Amino acid sequence: MAGMRLASPLLALREGYSPAAVGVLLALYALTQVFLALPAGRYADRHGLKRPVAWSVGAATLGAGMAVAFPIFPVLCAGAMLTGGATGVAVIALQRHVGRAAQNPTQLKQVFSWLAIGPAVSNFLGPFAAGLVIDHAGFRWAFLLMAVFPLVCWWWMRDARELPPVEAPPGARRGKAWDLWRQPMFRRLMLVNWVLSSCWDVHTFVVPVLGHERGLSASVIGTILGGFAAAAALVRVLLPMLAARIHEWALITGAMVATALIFAVYPFMHTALPMAVCSMLLGVALGCVQPMVMSTLHQITPHHRHGEAVGMRMMTINASSVAMPMLFGAFGAVVGISAVFWTVAVAVGLGSRLAVGLRAGKTS
Repeated sequence: MAGMRLASPLLALREGYSPAAVGVLLALYALTQVFLALPAGRYADRHGLKRPVAWSVGAATLGAGMAVAFPIFPVLCAGAMLTGGATGVAVIALQRHVGRAAQNPTQLKQVFSWLAIGPAVSNFLGPFAAGLVIDHAGFRWAFLLMAVFPLVCWWWMRDARELPPVEAPPGARRGKAWDLWRQPMFRRLMLVNWVLSSCWDVHTFVVPVLGHERGLSASVIGTILGGFAAAAALVRVLLPMLAARIHEWALITGAMVATALIFAVYPFMHTALPMAVCSMLLGVALGCVQPMVMSTLHQITPHHRHGEAVGMRMMTINASSVAMPMLFGAFGAVVGISAVFWTVAVAVGLGSRLAVGLRAGKTS
């Protein structure tokens, strides 16, 4: 998906489509996951790991393969929906599987820390490979390579052992996925996750705007954002070694306080180096959050509804990824980009009180 998200908009721009059309194309990658997340979670609860991933591999290969055969804008849009949706379904099934495989809270933190390294690697490997092939062989070969990646995924996990299904406790009513929101700890965790996910989206969106205001070149702005991604990946490599010494609520609270402070001072940075330092510090703060959120999520939700809970989380963060850039883009146009940073800083600082409340959570 990361490679497709680079190749598709570049091809659309080369064919003369407007930035607005390209924005719609990119939104389709996240939009599909909003609608598929809850059904995918329930499907994973019923069928485990392999069947959802098999469907995902087929859909992702088809989406990229269609772009090989017909590299035109409507097909690129269909490919975006297929590859985006497939990635979302596969991630939900995988997160549910590894969460159930863990034996205790320490292992939960460890496995989700290791698992979180995957997106960091893919966000480098996919665009790098796609860009290299585009420059040397053209777009169709790049799409073909992207169609092969899901097949490699299936080859790697073909021998994975399915875990036995979890039945609902006697007398428990399945209910609707939205019933999860009636649990106070689940609501609290989803709000914390939404706030921090919005920070990630806002940073990716507003740093290029701020850098442009500061007169920085595109390569410098790209380097600043690259420092953020590198720091997020590095802290995820270190987390498994620290998992036994870390309480989830404490790390999430600390990350929120640090994020608020960094967003507050970011607009005062007028040159590339201090902006890069802020970007890397923010990468450390936000990069350590997802494994802790996933560990907490698996402890506070019923075991037979883990797939639904993971799907609800993915739906929330993908809806945020669609809405937040548009919302803060309009807000920034009215009050200025610095005010966006300070607004986010206040929201995250106030939200840190929610994270403290996660300390009261109990394993379900």
